[in-house]
Amino acid sequence: MKISDVQAYPISFSIPEKHRVKLGIGQTIKRDAVLVKVTTDSGITGWGEAHAARAPSAMAELINTSLRQLVVGKDPSAPEAIWDYVYRMQIGSHGMGTAAVIGLSGIDLALWDIKGKVASKPLYQLLGGENSTVESYAGGVSLGYQAPAELINEIEKLMALEYRAIKLRVGDSIERDTERIEAVRGHFGSSLTILVDANTAYTLEDAQRIGATLSACNIGWLEEPFAPHYYENYCALAAHIDVPLAAGENHYTRFDFLRMRDDKAITVWQPDLSKCGGLTEALRIAAIASDNNIKIHPHTSLTGLNMAASIHFLSAISNAGYFEADVSVFNPFRDDLSAASHRVLNHGMVASLDTPGIGVEIDETVLKKYPVITGPGYV
Repeated sequence: MKISDVQAYPISFSIPEKHRVKLGIGQTIKRDAVLVKVTTDSGITGWGEAHAARAPSAMAELINTSLRQLVVGKDPSAPEAIWDYVYRMQIGSHGMGTAAVIGLSGIDLALWDIKGKVASKPLYQLLGGENSTVESYAGGVSLGYQAPAELINEIEKLMALEYRAIKLRVGDSIERDTERIEAVRGHFGSSLTILVDANTAYTLEDAQRIGATLSACNIGWLEEPFAPHYYENYCALAAHIDVPLAAGENHYTRFDFLRMRDDKAITVWQPDLSKCGGLTEALRIAAIASDNNIKIHPHTSLTGLNMAASIHFLSAISNAGYFEADVSVFNPFRDDLSAASHRVLNHGMVASLDTPGIGVEIDETVLKKYPVITGPGYV
């Protein structure tokens, strides 16, 4: 069996004004994704998701040209070998940096989908895992810079759905961030695990100033206070506050995570299977983390493909942390492109699909409803 074609589909949807969320990188106005279909000469196809990186058309073009030419004709049952070949021929020697890694992520997920279908096994089983339940937290693009009363009302609805952990957005101002955190903790008490995400909006001084509040309110982690390249800031902050630092959605390949391991500042690792290099590289990252007693809490991308693959991944590794459940009020790429991405159980628990491969079949007729929209996703 050989790969006969690779096709990337850039898609977008506009967010109605009433559903827009404001957070550290701006207010959402649209969302983008790039779906990747890998076809074999035996007729078996696989689907993956590459993160759009605010440039869905460019990402799809890279996949449909340079990366496609590297993988067509290869054996799809050997995703690790294909990964290493693309790394050698493109990423390690000819650049395109993170874009090439993201593009490869979508192809790699599609190859694992094919491998599971050929074996007639769901992905978690193919990886040697059991379909154990995985705890989730309420995340995605939600719980933004609302007034405290509005946040509390939204969280109460999530708790009614049996979520017991949520992620708040910070990076607004220290005073307003503090007000929201203290209001949510004061209202819900110890019944709720609170995580916070600054979306890279803090300065080192900001993060140091809010550290005491995070500690007093028993915050589970502070996510991405800085851009991933500010290694020195992460190290300085880790020495200053006692709240765990989280990052990884904007770290690419195991090599970025090896730097995180050596710095010892970021102790909550969050690789995104649609960004870090796909499942092949996420498994390598998880092995490094396991050797260092670090749990993996993968960042979730936009569609059911990434969500399903992430739960399979968590079901197969020994150091699984949370699944990030997308609780965005409006996300047709979660709801309309496929029938299901995972099973939702009681008390915020989720489980993998039991169908072969990733288990998500894309309705290609629906893709046509979401032509790509150019321009930034946040303003």
